[in-house]
Amino acid sequence: MASLPIFNRSGAEVGRYEVDLAEIAPKISKQLLHDVVVMYQANKRQGTVRTKSRAEVSGTSKKMYRQKGTGNARAGSRRSPIRRGGGHAHSLLPRDYTYRLPRKAVQAATRMAIASKIKDNELVVIDDLAFSAPKTKEMASILKALGLGGTTTLITIAAADANVYKSGRNIDKVTISPVGELNALLILQPRRMLVTRAALDAIRQKAETRKKAS
Repeated sequence: MASLPIFNRSGAEVGRYEVDLAEIAPKISKQLLHDVVVMYQANKRQGTVRTKSRAEVSGTSKKMYRQKGTGNARAGSRRSPIRRGGGHAHSLLPRDYTYRLPRKAVQAATRMAIASKIKDNELVVIDDLAFSAPKTKEMASILKALGLGGTTTLITIAAADANVYKSGRNIDKVTISPVGELNALLILQPRRMLVTRAALDAIRQKAETRKKAS
């Protein structure tokens, strides 16, 4: 059981949040987290690299000089891979790096990533983070009051909120995501995670729903 302090916008503690890590993730598998993070990183690769083979580079295919009698080593075409301007011996072609692990494994890794943030004291809970209009200056002051200024931070809210997103999108090292769009890579990349009380409730509810379904 973990007892997390709840802060307000000024950085003052206003309560405690009791959460059982076993509710979110019964165990934390570093191997599964690694596998899922590598999957997300591979899926982000463009795979547009392209080099020419000896058949594709410009130049004659004529033998450079006769086989014998010159005193030089045997030489073929100028397009040979061993010569400057020649084609690559094993040319690179565009390829698709994407693959997908089982859905339940990916979902489990997301919950494990959240549990690891709580376990390592890298998760901060705020009671509310609503804005009547986009206010970047106010968002920056909240982060500074919580000790998150200048730190890579993932702000997690219960549902998509345009005002919250616009308030934080121009702040360096800050990422904003609703609970429904979280994944292991998004959670583990930043050093800290700022979660609203409502978002943490939604995370626990989703974990409980997954547990009953399985």
